[in-house]
Amino acid sequence: MAKARPSKNRKKSAKAPAAKKAASRKLKIGLLGFGTVGRSVAKILAQDVASPLLLTHIFNRNIDRKKIDGLPAHIHWTSKVNEVLSSDVDVVVEVVGGLQPAGEWVRKALRSGKSVVTANKLLISEHGPELADLARKMGRRLEFGASVAGGIPAIIGIQDGLAGDRLYRISGILNGTCNFILTKMEGTGTTFEAALKEAQERGFAEANPADDVDGIDARAKLVILAQAGLRVRVRSEQILCRSISLISSVDFMYASELKCAIRQISVAQKDTAHGVRLSAAVQPALVPVASLVAHAQGNQNIVVATGEYAGRMIFAGYGAGGDPTAVAVISDLYSIARTAGAPPEALPGAAEVPDSVNGDFTVPHYLRFVVRDRPGIVAALAAILAKYGISIDALLQKPGFPHSALSFVMTLEACDGAMLNRALAEIAPLDFHVEPPLCLPIFDD
Repeated sequence: MAKARPSKNRKKSAKAPAAKKAASRKLKIGLLGFGTVGRSVAKILAQDVASPLLLTHIFNRNIDRKKIDGLPAHIHWTSKVNEVLSSDVDVVVEVVGGLQPAGEWVRKALRSGKSVVTANKLLISEHGPELADLARKMGRRLEFGASVAGGIPAIIGIQDGLAGDRLYRISGILNGTCNFILTKMEGTGTTFEAALKEAQERGFAEANPADDVDGIDARAKLVILAQAGLRVRVRSEQILCRSISLISSVDFMYASELKCAIRQISVAQKDTAHGVRLSAAVQPALVPVASLVAHAQGNQNIVVATGEYAGRMIFAGYGAGGDPTAVAVISDLYSIARTAGAPPEALPGAAEVPDSVNGDFTVPHYLRFVVRDRPGIVAALAAILAKYGISIDALLQKPGFPHSALSFVMTLEACDGAMLNRALAEIAPLDFHVEPPLCLPIFDD
């Protein structure tokens, strides 16, 4: 009698339940921090019961005072961070902020085999490459889309949507506080001090606004974008920063004459013609009114990514706040869920260290002078500029200023920033200045 052969169909049906179980397993999420962003992350995760994400742990100091109703009963609330780091969660979400202890917690999470999603721009700007290397070594993911421009999908769009391009320039408006101040001055003619006060009253600016108005906040974000989009490692202190506090209402008058707006512009541009060189700066600048950047109002953010093949891609919106930032966090979690089985070699490669970093761009410039009027001033300025091969494009002088503090503007043809700085170093000590000259680049973005 012939022996009965096992049914192939029976074999397949025996494996089906296990495959189905693996496919239906949700990614377990541990949340570090339950402030404004943390609460929004928890709320979104709890509302979408069909998602592949399951919030299982929430950590915060004094957690009993932070607990809220409406979240699933299975969530473990704790004031001991190690209860999250030693648990079976797959991904740790860090929304505590600051370098420490958040940095050590992120390192512990990665070393214990967990992926990490963070909204911590300071941590990523200072230690992003190191943490990315650790994540790669452990075969885990480090995602930080929420660290720049909140809910605007700039990082994920650049890393995933533009992965096939070779990006060489990242620019835009990365600080909503500065954009609010400058557009308020532009729209109403008010002073910097008055616009700043309103920004503080409306919650757009801190009591100490230095990080915003001096460009420190935007610089940290530019470091992150350079790492994510240009694949270069740069330190914050290598990037030129200039404050918007020296901008006055008269500058908006002259900018309007030039069909330009004034915005705080962050730019990082990579040049690989001779090694790897990076030009990067955060500073107030003139931009033509025809540019989309010039139309960013209030506390809007704009990120412009330029590549060799796709050209310019623009990401824009209102980036700050609990819900928009939480959306970016959730998007990073979904990215990890979609690629949970990706081998370490499939993760993005390490960024390279540029051979040089400077804040010089060869672009037209705007020079505003306030002087004690006397014959020969323009000739003296033109002589120094000519000495460094810099050509004057136009001279503008509005009427109505006193001779003791006469304001006028020169626009310069495109010139090297380093050469212009040398010329300005000779111009600054001249005895007719009432206040230091103001120099702003004119960008075509």
